[in-house]
Amino acid sequence: MMALFLPFISTVFIAVSAVFVATGWVLVIRGKIQEHQKAMFWGAVFAVIFFITYLSKTFFIGSTSFGGPDEVVLYYTIFLIFHISMATIAAVLGLYQLYTGYKQKLGRHRKLGPWTSVIWFTSAVTGIAVYLLLYVIYPPGETTNLFRAILSFGG
Repeated sequence: MMALFLPFISTVFIAVSAVFVATGWVLVIRGKIQEHQKAMFWGAVFAVIFFITYLSKTFFIGSTSFGGPDEVVLYYTIFLIFHISMATIAAVLGLYQLYTGYKQKLGRHRKLGPWTSVIWFTSAVTGIAVYLLLYVIYPPGETTNLFRAILSFGG
């Protein structure tokens, strides 16, 4: 039961984070800087909660391998590696954006902000798609260690 609940709840958290980031982006375009800061803060909080729930499931339960048909495994694996790459870049850029925003290094912050937001949304949307592929569209595969699950080798 927990093996299915944690991925769902972590996906909800990253979706909520993306909504706050989108809201923050709209607010800054409208010149509402304080509201932008609050929205981005909450976007970061929900991203951290996502990461904690994701790591908890990975460490305590394991990772779910792809349970779809063999002819889809290669495409899923490429998609998953793309998602992981975007998520890693988004996390690093997000932390950098928080730093530059709070330290008032606004030239750097403004220059990288649009790129960070696009990468963040790409990461969030592909993360939701990974969840759907692993738990909704296809039956979940075996729970295994992280690297075997990423490479779709099963248990």
